[in-house]
Amino acid sequence: MAYAIGHISGCHLNPAVSVGLCVGGRFPASKLLPYIVAQVLGGIAAAAVLYLIVTNKADYKTLGGFASNGYAELSPGNYSLIACLVAEVVLTMFFLLIILGSTDARAPKGFAPIAIGLGLTLIHLISIPVTNTSVNPARSTSQALFAGGGYVPQLWLFWVAPIIGAAIAGVVYKTLWSETKD
Repeated sequence: MAYAIGHISGCHLNPAVSVGLCVGGRFPASKLLPYIVAQVLGGIAAAAVLYLIVTNKADYKTLGGFASNGYAELSPGNYSLIACLVAEVVLTMFFLLIILGSTDARAPKGFAPIAIGLGLTLIHLISIPVTNTSVNPARSTSQALFAGGGYVPQLWLFWVAPIIGAAIAGVVYKTLWSETKD
């Protein structure tokens, strides 16, 4: 997607990424709310398509968790709230550091989508057993809305943790590695 729409919107498909870029001085705060609304609506539309596909299988019985994010009994590996919070903060922080570093004007051109994609793949491999991998509040929201049950009340974590991680990355990158220090 970064190669497909990166030149149009910066490929902002994730509210945490938009927040991290804003804190890092790479995205205007005035565009933050409209982007987040669009990201959540896009996530819901994508989940609706998946829901339509899954529930129209001939032997469909239950939606299950629909790959929703969760902690405690809703964590795939039964990880605690604290473990899930730490995983989501740290992994989102590293995701944003990859994004900020690979899209820096001083970075080699054309390779950012590769670094970002491989970084996100590694993040998923690490965190699917822990939380089903959020690092994206829009994706977490869309899945939880269709799965229902206990996933919706747990959504707060999958907004708070990625946004905290992204904001930390924005501050760290701007402070330590920004071309122009304020």
